[in-house]
Amino acid sequence: MSAPFSFAVKARDGAARTGAITTPRGVIRTPAFMPVGTGATVKAMFPEDVAATGADIILGNTYHLMLRPGAERVAKLGGLHKFMHWEKPILTDSGGYQVMSLAKLRKIDEQGVTFQSHLDGATIELTPERAIEVQCLLGSDIQMVLDECTPFPATREEAKRSLGLSMRWAERSKAAFETMSAPGQALFGIVQGSVYPELREESAYALTEIGFPGYAVGGLAVGEGQEAMFETVELTTAFLPDDRPRYLMGVGTPQDMLGAIARGIDMFDCVMPTRSGRHGQAFTWGGRINLRNARYAEDQSPLDAESQCPAAQYERAYLHHLIKSGEMLGAMLISYANVQFYQELMAGAREAIGAGTFADFAENVARRRRGR
Repeated sequence: MSAPFSFAVKARDGAARTGAITTPRGVIRTPAFMPVGTGATVKAMFPEDVAATGADIILGNTYHLMLRPGAERVAKLGGLHKFMHWEKPILTDSGGYQVMSLAKLRKIDEQGVTFQSHLDGATIELTPERAIEVQCLLGSDIQMVLDECTPFPATREEAKRSLGLSMRWAERSKAAFETMSAPGQALFGIVQGSVYPELREESAYALTEIGFPGYAVGGLAVGEGQEAMFETVELTTAFLPDDRPRYLMGVGTPQDMLGAIARGIDMFDCVMPTRSGRHGQAFTWGGRINLRNARYAEDQSPLDAESQCPAAQYERAYLHHLIKSGEMLGAMLISYANVQFYQELMAGAREAIGAGTFADFAENVARRRRGR
């Protein structure tokens, strides 16, 4: 592991850009979609198949892994990469979002968050320092500061208070990272501020002053709607350094991602392709398909003839049967096809940006999906 962390933009098309993030464990081509491997697994997929889709990086979850099997245990077993048989880069979130959404009881103060585990009710404290310690024990290549994901809707006063706390936690996260991290690892800051432009600007400025090799846009896709999300992304990216990667957390649908790429976003993660796959929902170049629908019971056409994914070549009738019968193979095949669709979408975006035709590419994808 010798190459330091770096980012280079290779081509632009309006605000959209394509480039590469270099890490000791490999290069991440951007725009990039990160399959979510919450508990050291991308659900219903072999690690080798995740790699075969073209994924350069996956996401792991600090909250879930610190509760089970425990960060110290993962470190003892050789780190998260070895533990889950994934050689490429891993990004871990800080766990803050899951504390807010999953913990039975929680108390937030200046020090951090005290919460009860959703597994066994044990009382656990998550501070900025502990969040970094857990991520360093896991050995993730890109780590996230601990922040408070501002709920939506929030008044301006609530969003400003939450933002102030997150910025103070960001400073402490960076200080802890500088003492605990290994060479080549990177820590990203997270912009908050709800849908208030002046707060987003304040947050972006504060994080830039602290200084990070990458920046995430947090607190979106929480109910504000696509139009408000796009407006917030567009104004936020304008305040962030041009020479650093930008990560929109928890997004999303193909149209959300294409719209965000057009506004300068480089990285995404979302549970949608695997969660949908487990419920019989497939993403294809012709649109989304619900394989539970009786219309597919005798449909002998492949799931998606345009996809390069082996799983997408299975007949829709067979996949319909697997899902209706509750067979695990159905979830595995559709999840595989969905993750590969997302990777092919990113590859298409990268190629189009390089050719200066991204707007046409995005419109063509939207038109085909509307047509269905």
